[in-house]
Amino acid sequence: MFQFPEIYKTGIAVAAVANQLTYDNIYQERYMGIPQENREDFVKGSPLYYAKNLQGNLLYIHGTGDDNVHYQNAEMLVDELIKHNKQFQFMPYPNRTHGISEGEGTALHLQSLFTDYLIKHCPRGPDKNTIRGVAQPG
Repeated sequence: MFQFPEIYKTGIAVAAVANQLTYDNIYQERYMGIPQENREDFVKGSPLYYAKNLQGNLLYIHGTGDDNVHYQNAEMLVDELIKHNKQFQFMPYPNRTHGISEGEGTALHLQSLFTDYLIKHCPRGPDKNTIRGVAQPG
């Protein structure tokens, strides 16, 4: 949606790495080398770099207690989208970790959020019982 809006019209991102430079070096450096020697690829491999191009319907979700993709990534991406007046939906889950599974009612809330968002933003196809080819209860 940031790079290929002609293909992707609606999307949901959960705990996304917005900035490759802030992600865990054990993962990043294994594949990309070190930022001191490969900074441009870290920058251009980050959604932050392309956020100004957002088109379509984006729902972004992040747990504030994420110890894998730190919540700082969410704030950086949200701030960049705001800077460029890009409209999107954002749902933080307080004190939830990367899996967003903690807390009473969290799983149902997250599933309902996904479902409602997709129903709202993915129009039904010619068969009124399908949404983009996925059968729906009658």
